Amino acid sequence: MSITGIIVDDERHARQALSAALQAYPGLEIIAQCENGVDAVKIVNELRPQVMFLDIHMPRVDGFDVVELLGEEAPVIVFVTAHDEYAIRAFDSNALDYLLKPLDPERLRRTIERIEERLDQDEIGRYTQVTTGHRQLQAPLRRILVRDGSEVHVVPVNEVLYFESADDYVAIHLPDRTLIKQDRLQRMEELMDPLNFCRIHRSFLINLACLSGIETEAKDLRTAILNNGRRLPISRSGYHRL
Repeated sequence: MSITGIIVDDERHARQALSAALQAYPGLEIIAQCENGVDAVKIVNELRPQVMFLDIHMPRVDGFDVVELLGEEAPVIVFVTAHDEYAIRAFDSNALDYLLKPLDPERLRRTIERIEERLDQDEIGRYTQVTTGHRQLQAPLRRILVRDGSEVHVVPVNEVLYFESADDYVAIHLPDRTLIKQDRLQRMEELMDPLNFCRIHRSFLINLACLSGIETEAKDLRTAILNNGRRLPISRSGYHRL
């Protein structure tokens, strides 16, 4: 069985040590190494590895942030850390395993076996979804990662006033600023909790907690009034969704 994986750790020597240990498993190919959580999210979205060996303590975006930001797109997660106090939280985040540094060869061997078993089960699960039409529901996103040059913003979704479509980009309007993310409004709508966000127009997805009122100007001509005073058009279908 051929498996693709990535290593994420801010310490170079730790990445090298793990990479060397994994060379004992020719069926596992490490296709990338990352030194921070931001690059890890980007690499997972680009390369789609099957497994990620992930450190916890990293600056700005830590290992738990990476898992949360990836959501349903996350590969099989194996935390590799020098800290044993995060084990319960790691398994609560649906990690497959939790390895302590320095690595124990026998413990690593058992982890590789568990990875193979999980991927076999996932393959069976995908086949079942295709043949039965069943899909597992994705948990709503709680935070959004936005890159702005060399700066990274981790935005809690409950702070968003509304999303605005701008071709292949989405403007994320916050109380004090607007951020631009390369994504589509349709995908943002799918990632949000439908109880908290509503697509009121083909160009606007609003946070319902920020809606202060609806103004009717004529039949099928309505305007959403947000709590910051911003006025947004509501389409006929958007009004039905509201």
